[in-house]
Amino acid sequence: MPSKINFMSPLEAVSILKSGDHVHLSSVASTPTILVNAMCEYAKANGLRDIHVHHLHTEPPAPYADPEYEGIFQHDAFFVGKNVRKQVQAGYADYIPIFLSETQNLYRSGVLPINVAMVQVSPPDNSGYVSLGTSVDATLAAIERADTVIAVVNRDVPWALGDALIPLSAIDRFVEHDEPLEEAIPAQPNEQELAIGRHCAELIEDGACLQMGIGAIPNAVLSQLGNHKNLGIHTEMFADGVLPLVEKGVINGSMKATDRGKIVSTFLMGSQKVYSFIDHNPNVLMMDVGYTNDPFVIARNPRMTAINSAIEVDITGQVCADSIGTTFFSGVGGQVDFIYGASRSEGGKPIIAMPAITSKGVSKLVNTLKVGAGVVTTRSHIHWLVTEFGAVNLYGKTLQERARLIISIAHPSAQEELDKAAFARYGSHYHFVK
Repeated sequence: MPSKINFMSPLEAVSILKSGDHVHLSSVASTPTILVNAMCEYAKANGLRDIHVHHLHTEPPAPYADPEYEGIFQHDAFFVGKNVRKQVQAGYADYIPIFLSETQNLYRSGVLPINVAMVQVSPPDNSGYVSLGTSVDATLAAIERADTVIAVVNRDVPWALGDALIPLSAIDRFVEHDEPLEEAIPAQPNEQELAIGRHCAELIEDGACLQMGIGAIPNAVLSQLGNHKNLGIHTEMFADGVLPLVEKGVINGSMKATDRGKIVSTFLMGSQKVYSFIDHNPNVLMMDVGYTNDPFVIARNPRMTAINSAIEVDITGQVCADSIGTTFFSGVGGQVDFIYGASRSEGGKPIIAMPAITSKGVSKLVNTLKVGAGVVTTRSHIHWLVTEFGAVNLYGKTLQERARLIISIAHPSAQEELDKAAFARYGSHYHFVK
């Protein structure tokens, strides 16, 4: 480690905090836990109040959102992970609804002030640069605009390229602490998810550029692409499922119009294999979220295929992906960015993929969304809808045509009730599916 870096303790590093400050935390696998804990300790011990904490999804515990810190911290995240979901639902924490592509603009435009950015970085190279590793997203914008940048220098942060590289001069305070990044064990798809994956894989053409997130359904899709050719990746995130396809040469980016030959992402969440894969890898670019999630950048890639999930979809095609009634789940995220971007792409396919029924036997295809449900993708944006029972294209279809198509891929136990609801809604001109 270069001797010119003046390391300090975590408590000393956060001692610049004051009441009313706005703090940004780097996200997902790279949340600086040691600074989070020091921030909570320092703020409580020194009687600080009304510190606003902003971030995208974070994996580790989030003590600042607990009732114990009410009045000290105000959690105003851009995305709600499982570590703060109960607190948001209980009112101890809050959420700013926003497209993922615009999170960086909250800082750059000055809509949100940013006093302190807390991040993790790799050790510096001989040129005096460090890498943000797995978390560029809105973190780069926070670093650009923050009054003070505090960085944990961690040997376990991979050396990612692209917008991840920043000069040491962009950082004001340094803490040295080596700790493995948070990992996510790859989810194993069940038969229901494998069926969804098969239907999605059938829609993916050779030469397509893919966006999909993390979880069992993306893994199910990726596991069935082994015979495809010349696929590319332009996404907000990727995980372990892409690695076998890269090794096999299926994913090579040769048909992309932007960043040809490169995998483009803005944050990561996976196993250590993923973090090792991006380390000093010239074929992976970790980019600012204003680039990865810009619908017009996305649309430049031909055959852009975006696969996103949902909680509920009604028979008009409204997609709920953030909340059911008063139960809050996540947030808008990047779904609309990629659904719209893929719809503008030449030969693009925006896809909503979801199980037709929950593990408790409740249909996820419904007549009307529950009261309070958040519409993330509108009925005007939706194209392809996929369940384990098939794939239907709703683009250009009337409301009655949509109802018939959506009901056709509902669970058989729900079809009759949905048919009756559609008949009650549209009258005698509507004809039952059966």
